[in-house]
Amino acid sequence: MLKHTTLTLAAATLLAATPAQAGTLGVYQSDQNGFDTRTYWYDDGKEITVFDTQFVPALTEAMVAEIRKMSAHPITRVIVTHPNPDKFNGLSVLHKLGAVSIASKATADAMPVVNDYKRYFWINIAKAFSEETYPTFEPVKETFSGSRTITLASGETLTLTELKHPGVSSTQTVVRIDATGELIVGDLIHHHTHAWLEGGIVDGKPQPDIANWIAALDEVKELQGTIVHGGRGDDAPVAEAVASQQAYLRKMDNLVDGYIAELGAAKSELSDPETAPKHYAALQALAEKTFPDRRLSYLIGYGIYGLVSGKL
Repeated sequence: MLKHTTLTLAAATLLAATPAQAGTLGVYQSDQNGFDTRTYWYDDGKEITVFDTQFVPALTEAMVAEIRKMSAHPITRVIVTHPNPDKFNGLSVLHKLGAVSIASKATADAMPVVNDYKRYFWINIAKAFSEETYPTFEPVKETFSGSRTITLASGETLTLTELKHPGVSSTQTVVRIDATGELIVGDLIHHHTHAWLEGGIVDGKPQPDIANWIAALDEVKELQGTIVHGGRGDDAPVAEAVASQQAYLRKMDNLVDGYIAELGAAKSELSDPETAPKHYAALQALAEKTFPDRRLSYLIGYGIYGLVSGKL
């Protein structure tokens, strides 16, 4: 009896020193029509938090349907990690379900500008949508600055940290699931896939900043995380994911510099809407050759114009 009591006390001591029981982290990934975007969701056993939406409401609805196959718990909130349309275009679906949307004030302030820029592109240039079919913009309902801790219904916590440096966009939030140390980083990290190199949309035009993106990744290392879950690609330990992303960004930056230098006087073609696309295609092919193990090279074809235009 004494032995049993001793073991019970030891177990109680261990339990008291252990963080709250972790919930379940799920993921929904679209196809190429939604840019292979990963939406993560966390079920703490009582409620569900979604991280980012999808590019169009139909894909957000598909994501919700996948969640419903695994859990009947209510979706109570959605956190937008950064102001890109595949992160906020599906807010209308989640708002209708009663979810509260949360983003940093900087992200919330940037979203209308990004929406106007992207709406114009997809309707008037790509002609993939009409005025009636492009997703209706909805602002987030709650904002914060710096950091915010959210206590879930189970007692677990999520820590939201607004990074000091811009990354893939003009502003970035990283979410830490405190019970496990897992980090939700949006498109800040694409492990084993190519990155979106357009840059943040500021004052109506793209402003890529590779140096600050690398600095933002250094900030991620300080968040005491375990695993990184990016907006595309594979999950990976924080140190591995950060080092790989930084090396990729440096190499892609140098690749674009070298390509522009080789064009010489012909670099003016990069500013001509008629001739620029062939160069973007050539840069995509060069990226594929340089990084044969990275997937989703079509992201280079779509987004490299931002990094190129920033160097002209």
